[in-house]
Amino acid sequence: MAQAEAREQGLQGHAPLHQVGHAEGQQHPIRLYLVVWGWLFILSAGSYSIDYFGLQGHLRWGLIITFMMLKAGLIVAVFMHMAWERLALAYAILVPPLLILVFVWIMVLESGYTELTRVLSFGMGP
Repeated sequence: MAQAEAREQGLQGHAPLHQVGHAEGQQHPIRLYLVVWGWLFILSAGSYSIDYFGLQGHLRWGLIITFMMLKAGLIVAVFMHMAWERLALAYAILVPPLLILVFVWIMVLESGYTELTRVLSFGMGP
């Protein structure tokens, strides 16, 4: 009995072959895609309303980037099926862009320091 179960599940304990075929062809309900499209429409309307209401400064750019990241996250999670991928694959795809954003933030901080030291050293110009 135990040998038959071991043969059915394979040597490494994987799922039986007749179950693997069904897992690969799994379809998501159309309702999920419609809900995501609805949220994308709402987020796009929010980002367009920023210009309509004439917001300026850090609030404007903070909201634009927030809406952009939320829309990109929905697209990557649902339409690119990252929500159903293994955690290692998701980390391999999502961590490098996040690290790039951290490095860009560090460069922005450094650029402010560099500009300050040049203004203090060389003056404001002629």
